[in-house]
Amino acid sequence: MNDEISKNRLGRGLAALIGDIDRPAPAQAAAIPGDRSVPVEFISPNPRNPRRSFADAELEDLAASLKQHGIVQPVVVRPSKIQAGHYEIIAGERRWRAAQRAGMTSIPVIVRDVDDRMSLELAIVENVQRSDLNPVEEALGYQQLIDDHHYVQTDLAQIIGKSRSHVANTLRLLKLPESIRDMLVDGSLSAGHARTLVTAEDPVALAQKIIRDGLSVRQAEALAQKGNDQANATSSKRADEEKDADTKALEQLLSDVTGLKVAVNHRDKGGEVRIAYKTLEQLDDLCRRLQR
Repeated sequence: MNDEISKNRLGRGLAALIGDIDRPAPAQAAAIPGDRSVPVEFISPNPRNPRRSFADAELEDLAASLKQHGIVQPVVVRPSKIQAGHYEIIAGERRWRAAQRAGMTSIPVIVRDVDDRMSLELAIVENVQRSDLNPVEEALGYQQLIDDHHYVQTDLAQIIGKSRSHVANTLRLLKLPESIRDMLVDGSLSAGHARTLVTAEDPVALAQKIIRDGLSVRQAEALAQKGNDQANATSSKRADEEKDADTKALEQLLSDVTGLKVAVNHRDKGGEVRIAYKTLEQLDDLCRRLQR
């Protein structure tokens, strides 16, 4: 990913290789010619396609449209590495599936000879541009590029035309329990709500409350913070109760010297000293004391 030409090419995304042909088009738009027509059975889906779910209702609607208007935008494919004369989908799997439902025996395709990395990039870009991925599929697609092709988040953001924070926040969703991911997939929980759960003390219980009470993202954030504060307070209280008299005496001594609340936490190897301040003035005063 250090080659500047490669980065510029990647930054142009899907349009760089297929000339903007795969963007959503109005139903009455003129059909875009493909390179050739290929029997549907000679085409196979991309196993790296991040999109895993295809709603029956959407496929039925698209199949009905294809019966009336035909395929306006060809499916983008690459030659199969397994069987000569066969092809693997890069972009347009939903159209290929709908075409079979519509009873079409062959479909127009545009052939591009690209490697696995570029094929995955294009699959992600196409789906993100169309907003076809649910948040979990999007996150898994990003993680696949990171794991298989050693991308960093900055490069991913450039490729898909999103901010780096969007990529980072999307990847954080993979830290959530499987039950919450299922809520994201079926649409009962939004990505905004899910992001508030990543650091929540009890994410599953909070997710259920969000759905049950119809909470806004702001309300979910407030509840998550409140739960974390209570958990921290409980943990701190429990730790204080377990401290011996010498540790408590040391904390009191340091608190008297600094004028701030000090916590000393021992571990098996080493430990930590925490000094809490409420204002920047207190922090400045502490820094001056330490410098002296």
